[in-house]
Amino acid sequence: MSDSLFSVREQVVLVSGGSRGIGKAIAKGFADRGASVVVTGRDAATLERAAREMGGERPVTPVVCDVGRTSDVERLVEQVVTRHGRIDTLVNVAGVNRRKPALKLSEDDYDFIMDVNLKGAFHLAKSVGRTMVERGSGSQINIASLNTDRPLKNVLPYAMSKAAMGQMTRGLAMEWGPAGVRVNAIAPGFILTDLTRTLWSDPQMAAWGDANIPQRRMGDPDDLVGAAVFLASAAASYVTGQILYVDGGFTAGWAWPIPADGGQ
Repeated sequence: MSDSLFSVREQVVLVSGGSRGIGKAIAKGFADRGASVVVTGRDAATLERAAREMGGERPVTPVVCDVGRTSDVERLVEQVVTRHGRIDTLVNVAGVNRRKPALKLSEDDYDFIMDVNLKGAFHLAKSVGRTMVERGSGSQINIASLNTDRPLKNVLPYAMSKAAMGQMTRGLAMEWGPAGVRVNAIAPGFILTDLTRTLWSDPQMAAWGDANIPQRRMGDPDDLVGAAVFLASAAASYVTGQILYVDGGFTAGWAWPIPADGGQ
């Protein structure tokens, strides 16, 4: 028996960065549950192929948009609202990274990451938020990171952008709460995607992950679907300004390499 408390059926859901990885899995999760889903990405061919592969009760609509360009964001929101009349849920997924030590980062590296991960996410949240505030309802879900909690080495601009996203989530929740708009974030743990699979195939990295993740496995993009659906549903009607860590327990504590007998 289905429970309407967790239903997202008939919602209009906009997912940025929905052509692959986490964004694609979340978009498909909403489509499978009867939502009208719009996905964005920068490459038209990849985006259209992903939309076809998702299936769902209603066709997923692909819209090319570079969230690092404010004009693209404004055009996207106008297009979605014109076609569907509203946006019930925004999932802010689009993000980029360049793994380098701080001393080797160029200005282009810094701007590329910040323009998409922070500036783009903020302007998309703001553009969609304006329509939600006017309607008096809506849910926004930002995809944060383990870096929101504490930075990983050699990804400093990415860590900075995700830490700022945590504050953006809380700040917008405070500003828009009186208007009936909820803003939360999901912070994924180490998720295996096409972009990270090579990194985690290294034996040293795999051993480190096994030692530090209590559930003893890497995450899958599908592991994030339940959290996203929950935050978009009536079940989370009194949840706002929160960062939900979906990380297999990684942030629960330090994996101290003490012997099982306590070293006694």
